[in-house]
Amino acid sequence: MTEVVALPPSIPTRARWPLSLVVGLILTAGVIATALIALVWTPYDPAAVDIAAKLTAPSAAHWMGTDHFGRDVLSMIMAGAQNSLIVALVAVGVGAGVGTPLGLLAAARGGWIDELVMRGNDLIFAFPALLLAVMITAVMGPGAINAIIAIGVFNIPVFTRVARGAAQGLWTREYVLAARTAGKSRALISLQHILPNLLSLLIVQAAIQFAVGIVAEAGLSYVGLGAQPPAPSWGRMLAEAQTMIGFAPWLAIMPGLAIFVTVLGLSLTGDGLRDLFDPRVRRER
Repeated sequence: MTEVVALPPSIPTRARWPLSLVVGLILTAGVIATALIALVWTPYDPAAVDIAAKLTAPSAAHWMGTDHFGRDVLSMIMAGAQNSLIVALVAVGVGAGVGTPLGLLAAARGGWIDELVMRGNDLIFAFPALLLAVMITAVMGPGAINAIIAIGVFNIPVFTRVARGAAQGLWTREYVLAARTAGKSRALISLQHILPNLLSLLIVQAAIQFAVGIVAEAGLSYVGLGAQPPAPSWGRMLAEAQTMIGFAPWLAIMPGLAIFVTVLGLSLTGDGLRDLFDPRVRRER
């Protein structure tokens, strides 16, 4: 019997890319470029204290002003982009790396295995995302590594549900039935036929969860459970600025804008990818 192999959906030409995807990719690329530049250069040392220049308003010398220790806000935001992106990226990787196989297993095996996996998901979903992250980091201690674990744990059931729901529909397709008739195991079918057809959906979900991870990392840092000093963090910058917002509003506005632009870019990218891969949307365009 001739083997039937399912191919992942092709990506349309750039001319047909949704505007939201183009704008989202531009914003996201700008944030990533900022983080990469900060690896080799920032206007000032992000941790350098200059009391004489404390609470300086935005000027030619300090484009985004300085904080109550005289640290350059622009330099801190550039360095903080590295922490936020790394934490969110690794956390999403953990969620996808664990949740996707669990979803494929639940869809392939069914029965008590499916029930066990989904009830475990329900247990995690019973707690709000930020509360779950706070609980984990409060038990294990503050720090970037524990923030990654906390956000990653929340992402696991998200990817499990997405993979399971989509895979269940694919198990009734003709090419899967042909593979089963050829004697392939469920595990091999999941890897060769189911997973390739889920990639576009998983990529879209990863982009969305990346944005959620940025917000979660900022929230953990805001309450002191994320990256610890002297590592710059957008969330901690917001926390330190709350008592000075009346006379130094740039301390809250600048990191707030950094979070806004990053989350907006990732959200638009996720929406654009969804439109790009959805054949119903493409037919309407």
